Formats: sequence, structure tokens, C-alpha cells
Amino acid sequence: MGSYIVRRLLQAVPILIGITLLTFFIMQLAPGNPMQTMINPKIPLSEMQKVQEELGFNKPVIYQYFNWLKEILQGNLGYTIKTGQPVTQLILERLPATLLLTCTAFLLSFVIGIPLGVYSALHRNKTPDYVLTVVSLVGISIPSFFFGLGLIFLFALKLGWFPTSGMKTIGKDLTGFALYIDYAKHIILPASVLALPTVAVVMRFTRSSLLEVFSMDFIRTAHAKGLSKSVVIFKHALRNALIPVITIFGLSIPFLFGGAYITEHIFNWPGMGSLGISSIVGREYPVIMALNLFTSILVLAGNLIADISYAWADPRIRYS
Repeated sequence: MGSYIVRRLLQAVPILIGITLLTFFIMQLAPGNPMQTMINPKIPLSEMQKVQEELGFNKPVIYQYFNWLKEILQGNLGYTIKTGQPVTQLILERLPATLLLTCTAFLLSFVIGIPLGVYSALHRNKTPDYVLTVVSLVGISIPSFFFGLGLIFLFALKLGWFPTSGMKTIGKDLTGFALYIDYAKHIILPASVLALPTVAVVMRFTRSSLLEVFSMDFIRTAHAKGLSKSVVIFKHALRNALIPVITIFGLSIPFLFGGAYITEHIFNWPGMGSLGISSIVGREYPVIMALNLFTSILVLAGNLIADISYAWADPRIRYS
């Protein structure tokens, strides 16, 4: 297992370079450049050209990329074009808020999705199964921005149960338990929006996989030995049905971070998603590249975690 993990980490290096190279060149194909967002009639054109040379925008694209890559290898993610703030500092300021949101959505996805999938499988072709099937299809199909706006309209504006946006109440100096309650009220709506598609997918995968396992010989043998229904389901059937769900477990990590872009923007959540949107609008190339690198690492890490989890769920799977 150790040698397998090392080999996968080494394979990730050229993949990361390829992803960043492709992203860098795609951004260069976009019309305009960051200098256009800094144009000021009061600043002479000669000064703007001087700034452009200092930032390296007059150099060939391939030179700009390898210069960026060299700085990355030295641990420097660069500086924002407009303010000169270190990108690393900017990301670290936003990372806790995004981790809080995505981890909450991640827990909700599996804590809700797996039990609903088991319940649906146990009531196959009955009313609860049909209802959950419709709910899961709606959850997969509905756009997150539409669902988010609907929740804001219903639960924030009409019922007044939750705040419309933000991470905490502005202007209140809360401490202790009251502060945690305030955080919880603010996170319920965005976490629900972010978790809904994953809950639906986990529920459907759990149901279909569990129904397949129920038809296997070892399940019939377990029933014939007199084991209780709960032992057969949760100790024998569910563990063997988890492998497709583990795939979702690994891939949902980057999916949740990607979905946070829209969700954080809708709810004005001060995380990396809202930072990414503002950076795209402001053509902050260093920030966009750093966020892309971060997301790429999450994708590769999610796949590696899924592969390692396979061996835990099924002892027959071994890596060499």
C-alpha cells in the first residue's frame, strides 16, 4: 500500500503541471488582460506600460507560465495585481470559511444520503421508494442557484427563520454558545444547497448497490443461519454495497469545493468561492491559478482517498 501511494503521488506531479498549463493558456485566450481593469484616465499611458512591463505582461505567454511555475516551486503563489497582497495570505484568510461550509455539506451528504438509500432499498417498489426516487431526481436536476434563491425567499424572507446571507450577524458582539448558534443559523441554508446534489447521488448509489448485494448467495446464507435482519443488512450487505458509494466519497470533495463558488456567491459567504468569482471578474490571474491548483490537488487527493478506502471496504482488493 505504501509503495502504491508513493507511485500515485509521483504520477500526480505531471498531471498537475498539465492542468495548470492548460488553465494558464485558456486564460490567455480570454479577451483583454488585467491591465484593462486598472486603466485610469489620470495615469499617463507611459506609466501604464511601465507597470505592464514590471508585471511581465509584455513577455511571451510561455515565459510567463514558467516564471509562475518557478515561483510555485519556491512556495510563492504570487501577489494580487491590483493591491499587491500575497495570494497565499488571501487564500488562508478565506479557507476556514470554505472548510466550515464544505465539511458541513460533506457530513450532511453522507449522514442523510446513506440512510435514505438503505430505507429506499428496503422498501423497493413501494410508496416510500417512489417518493425518495422523485426527491433524488429533483435534487440532482435542480440548479443550485435556483434552489438557493428559493430557500432564501421561503425561509429567510417569508418565514424569517434564517438570515439571508453572511457567516455571522454583523454588529452583534456574540461569544460562547450564542456565537455557535449564530454560525449554525447562517450555515444551514448554504450547506443545504451545497449538499443536496450529493445527498441525491449517494442515496441512489446506495439503493442500487444494496439491491444488487441483496440478491447474492452470501446474503441468503446469512438469513439461513438465522442472523437477524439488522445484522444481515448493516454488517454484511451494507459494507459490501459501499464500494460505489466510496467513489462518490472521493469525488465529492472537489465537487463540493467547486459548487461552493455559486453557493458562496448567492449567500455572500466569505470563502474561497466568492474569492474565485471576484478574481475572475477582476482578472486576478495569480489568484485564479492558485485556486485552480488547489482544486486540482483536491481532485487527485479525492481519487487517492477513494482507492485507499476500497481496500478497507473490501479486503479482497489489494494494491501492489
